[in-house]
Amino acid sequence: MSPKLPASSPPRGPRLLRLSLLLLLGMVPGPRPGSAFYLPGLAPVNFCDKDKESDECKAEIELFVNRLDSVESVLPYEYTAFDFCQASEGKRPSENLGQVLFGERIEPSPYKFIFNREDTCKLVCTKTYHTDKAEDKQKLDFLKKSMLLNYQHHWIVDNMPVTWCYDVEDGQRFCNPGFPIGCYITDKGHAKDACVINSEFHERDTFYIFNHVDIKIHYHVVETGSMGARLVAAKLEPKSFKHTHIDKPDCSGPPMDISNKASGEIKIAYTYSVSFVEDKNIRWASRWDYILESMPHTHIQWFSIMNSLVIVLFLSGMVAMIMLRTLHKDIARYNQMDSTEDAQEEFGWKLVHGDIFRPPRKGMLLSVFLGSGTQILIMTFVTLFFACLGFLSPANRGALMTCAVVLWVLLGTPAGYVAARFYKSFGGEKWKTNVLLTSFLCPGIVFADFFIMNLILWGEGSSAAIPFGTLVAILALWFCISVPLTFIGAYFGFKKNAIEHPVRTNQIPRQIPEQSFYTKPLPGIIMGGILPFGCIFIQLFFILNSIWSHQMYYMFGFLFLVFIILVITCSEATILLCYFHLCAEDYHWQWRSFLTSGFTAVYFLVYAIHYFFSKLQITGTASTILYFGYTMIMVLIFFLFTGTIGFFACFWFVTKIYSVVKVD
Repeated sequence: MSPKLPASSPPRGPRLLRLSLLLLLGMVPGPRPGSAFYLPGLAPVNFCDKDKESDECKAEIELFVNRLDSVESVLPYEYTAFDFCQASEGKRPSENLGQVLFGERIEPSPYKFIFNREDTCKLVCTKTYHTDKAEDKQKLDFLKKSMLLNYQHHWIVDNMPVTWCYDVEDGQRFCNPGFPIGCYITDKGHAKDACVINSEFHERDTFYIFNHVDIKIHYHVVETGSMGARLVAAKLEPKSFKHTHIDKPDCSGPPMDISNKASGEIKIAYTYSVSFVEDKNIRWASRWDYILESMPHTHIQWFSIMNSLVIVLFLSGMVAMIMLRTLHKDIARYNQMDSTEDAQEEFGWKLVHGDIFRPPRKGMLLSVFLGSGTQILIMTFVTLFFACLGFLSPANRGALMTCAVVLWVLLGTPAGYVAARFYKSFGGEKWKTNVLLTSFLCPGIVFADFFIMNLILWGEGSSAAIPFGTLVAILALWFCISVPLTFIGAYFGFKKNAIEHPVRTNQIPRQIPEQSFYTKPLPGIIMGGILPFGCIFIQLFFILNSIWSHQMYYMFGFLFLVFIILVITCSEATILLCYFHLCAEDYHWQWRSFLTSGFTAVYFLVYAIHYFFSKLQITGTASTILYFGYTMIMVLIFFLFTGTIGFFACFWFVTKIYSVVKVD
């Protein structure tokens, strides 16, 4: 049975991030318990017996339910969309912006436990369906459809996912932070998904619903300081029982089957058993380890990532060495020639000094892209840096997305400033248009795509649909904070003098000689994206898995390192190709430098298409449209991000080399 990981976010916490950096450096063999370090709002909760309850510790353990999702569909649904047992009362936890954007909907559940009080086969509720009633039939059909698509429950106890641990191939034990609603035996007798766990599931064209759970809560008694115990794991085993006496269930007998052709009255009784186990080995600070250790791929990817880093660093060294040596010789030769009578016979990149800073065509669009790219670049750097330090621990769910959105809004000033500075240096005078385009063009495209995807989610009744109030809040953040900040940045950018170039631009443009195939724009741009993509595609696999296959992503140490390597590689690849084009006397470097590293995004798109067809089991038109709709947003952001890196690297390089050459 292939493990399918659902989308419950684990707290990656500072110790795990430190751990992943240590693993990266090869200093430890694998995850191991570490010292406690509590983030604000993530302190441990103490539990004790009912008769010892006090302000310091509580007896009632609440179980919360999150949205249900599937690897075969992009559409998550909230718990209340299904006809399960509902909580009669209970306060729903407030969700932050990141959680809402990711479609998380955490709600109270009817499952309530008292610490250290064991219950066996306790009835929660009974649901009755009459197949001749349209409303009941609709509820039952929705339940069947979700079992067919292998939708998974996500339950939370003390901010930890309740896991279902089972054996997979090679003697590995896999802990899934979710468990299926049920499973289906096809009309040919083939057991789908979780139906393989029980030999009693054998009736053809029949659904089996997991209407009973055995929950085992592991706790660790606090030895020093505060009294009570802390929960370190919550594990469950889903089971199916057709309870003979629904009023007094005994959790025995055949499984709860629902034939596809069933008619008349169908009763489903939901029950649970809970037990408590003291665990002296696991401490509260390292209670996530057992889930992360069991995850597939974590133990095989260290070598491949290291391999990728070594290759990229080696290539970077080669590129840097060639560039420095060749440039050093060029500069020495040009400066030496100035003192001889052969100065008239200039050649190579020095020839185009009078045209190198000639404003590019479509300078307005380029400056707007550079502004938005700068905004994304700084946002990504700060978000990853905080994630590395553990401040965005997703035990504090949705923190990563919230941080990214807030940073993007607040970084309107650098976007406006960069766009204005470069537009002014390109000789542009329509500054109002420039500011408006910087504020609205790229964010507008992203928002329009996002809004269309949201309409599809609304139409499908999915929990991932952003509520109208949240959409208004996002628009308010954009129009009331981001846009004014962009205007402020642009005001300072236009106030400053235009960027001074080290050489003057001639009035008459120089004719560009016939170019060879390799120095033509398109081949250079296509080649330029290969090297940066080569250093990110392994991480890309992990990131796409965490988004679409609902696997946990906690290797921020790696991701930050790969981010730095991507910046270096984009810069070097662009500088190298820029140098070759200048030597071929082609001085149109501005757009080319942006598109050379920006072309990495095209490879990203190709990889995302390959990933969709080869790795995902997504079915349905709505899910397919959503996948590609959200992928296009990621591709645009990545294009602006990498293109900006390439342009800045090339701009720095060109300014540097022409400032050290003596020009008449």
